[in-house]
Amino acid sequence: MPVFRRKKHWLAALTGVLLSSILLAACGENSPSILNVAGPVAESESSLFWLILYLALAIFILVEGVLIYSIFKYRERPGTPNPYQNHGNMLLELVWTVIPTVVLFVILFFTIRGLLQVAPEAEPAASASQPKIEVTAVGHQWYWEFYYPKYNVTTADTLEVPVGTTVHVKLFSNNVIHSFWVPSLTGKTDVVPGHDNTKWFVAQKTGLFTGICAEYCGTQHANMRFNVNVVDNSSFMTWISGQQQAAAAPTDALAQKGEALFKNQCASCHGIVGVNVTQFYNTAQECTDLPGGKANGTPQCLIGPNLTHFGSRSLIAGGVLDNNTKDNNCDPNNPNLMQSCNLAKWLKDPQAVKPGNDMAIGALSNAEIQQLIAYLEGLK
Repeated sequence: MPVFRRKKHWLAALTGVLLSSILLAACGENSPSILNVAGPVAESESSLFWLILYLALAIFILVEGVLIYSIFKYRERPGTPNPYQNHGNMLLELVWTVIPTVVLFVILFFTIRGLLQVAPEAEPAASASQPKIEVTAVGHQWYWEFYYPKYNVTTADTLEVPVGTTVHVKLFSNNVIHSFWVPSLTGKTDVVPGHDNTKWFVAQKTGLFTGICAEYCGTQHANMRFNVNVVDNSSFMTWISGQQQAAAAPTDALAQKGEALFKNQCASCHGIVGVNVTQFYNTAQECTDLPGGKANGTPQCLIGPNLTHFGSRSLIAGGVLDNNTKDNNCDPNNPNLMQSCNLAKWLKDPQAVKPGNDMAIGALSNAEIQQLIAYLEGLK
């Protein structure tokens, strides 16, 4: 018998460890969180979460406390007579009906208030003290494209915004339903083909915040990540000025070969201003009615992201790979280029890195990959 009990104890302990492991597996130091707020929209949502959590915790402690107290206080003892049997208690029934009703109305009140605080109608009007920019976020399978209509600039994978500025986001998709979500800055809003949704947020501190697609959109849904890089206004305008420029012509012989290779093998899917396209295009206007969300090969509707300033970006292929990091050595002369450069891995076999993506590229030799890296990473 003691052996059997010991086994039961070990089984219970093992079950606890396994369940704890599953819980802790969801924790990561770089995981986006609604609790790490950096703007008024996220703060409103976080406040509602904490309110509901504290109310639920208080109710749990109260109910469990009464339950545990009753178990010990009124447990059966030798010689104890049967308790008095009665049916119903009007006062008690009123109490446990009224209190939950009041709690639910409190939650309802703060929920409605929160909805009103983040609604499109609550978006701050543009003023000298509260500037505003507009961005069109385009959900592709599977990466995000960002177009700034005021500045006629297109980029991908990273949304650059100035701190303290209202960001009005128009959401567009011509393929499947996506969902735009930056947990630290704003809540989820669906990106529905044929239905124009909008959202707004204000970033109150500088930094890099992770955004994700929160609606299943295909096999690579989990690899549709983007960054929101919040900078001061001066840095933002400097960035805009740089992004508005056409791609610089390469002067290095290796990069020149890479440019020629791009024109020959990549220009049907990617655009570079000054090379195979003359300007940036607003996909939400130019490519609205394409069947199935497929690109038609025109300069306005190329299937891949615009690469005009690819070398300045921090992510590759919808965030599945990092770019421009200290551990990512993409020096074309690096003898371990194929092992240490993420762009090299992507060019070598994009389907192995991100299965099912639309990048159809023929087999490239190591020399051709080296040439393309020299060219693309030089597009700052």
